[in-house]
Amino acid sequence: MDEHRTTNVPVRRPDSRFIFSKKANDYAAARPNYPSPLFDTFKAICPPGEKVIVADIGAGTGLLTQGLLESGYQVVAVEPNTEMRQAADDRLGGVKGYRSVDGTAEATSLASGSINLITVAQAFHWFDVARARMEFLRVLTARGQVALISNERVKTDPLQRALEEILKERRSITRTTGNLDNAEQFFGGKHERFSWPHTHVLDEDGLASLVFSRSHIPDRGSKEGGVVEEAVRKIFKQFAVEGRVEIRYQTTAIIGRPTKT
Repeated sequence: MDEHRTTNVPVRRPDSRFIFSKKANDYAAARPNYPSPLFDTFKAICPPGEKVIVADIGAGTGLLTQGLLESGYQVVAVEPNTEMRQAADDRLGGVKGYRSVDGTAEATSLASGSINLITVAQAFHWFDVARARMEFLRVLTARGQVALISNERVKTDPLQRALEEILKERRSITRTTGNLDNAEQFFGGKHERFSWPHTHVLDEDGLASLVFSRSHIPDRGSKEGGVVEEAVRKIFKQFAVEGRVEIRYQTTAIIGRPTKT
């Protein structure tokens, strides 16, 4: 998931169990993966092993989950949206060490003290921070850690600026611009911040899928969706080199153990 909400004012939140139901295919097709130094950092903090279990909360279609599995972890993907979870199952169901559950950050359904590392990629902004903290502390082992991760678009990049013109017109006024805005509040204590440049290469259909994967963009079949798609394809033609565009990101990971208050 990749939209942003503010948690310091009382707003009615879209329900993440349903909002991505029509976007799972676009999400799986075009959202970026994560850079290898991120997984090296995980291995240094929590080395993989037969009894080491990672819970990927808000796993979506399994983009981060796949990288965790490839790094040698046992992973349980926790995802409330049926279509997104099914996409992850289709992608990873045959991979050793993978399983998925229907759950949320506030109610994971996982056993107490069973998780060595919790990862949250592009999903933290959907959480009730206080309730998620309590649930994470319940399911973590005594030394378990939490990693909040975000692929943030490089807004100074000309392609990103062009895309932003489309996105900002349709973004809810209740949204903020930072995926990890409330990380300090969540951890409440010691944590570390890591950051790496990351790129993702897409063809024309991929760029369209990237835009339509966002929660606030109208569905493809709608009149407004047609306007969006036409604008995206014009941008692709402007920036494409040999039939591809390069999307620039800055991947950020904030890792630590939340305090009880």
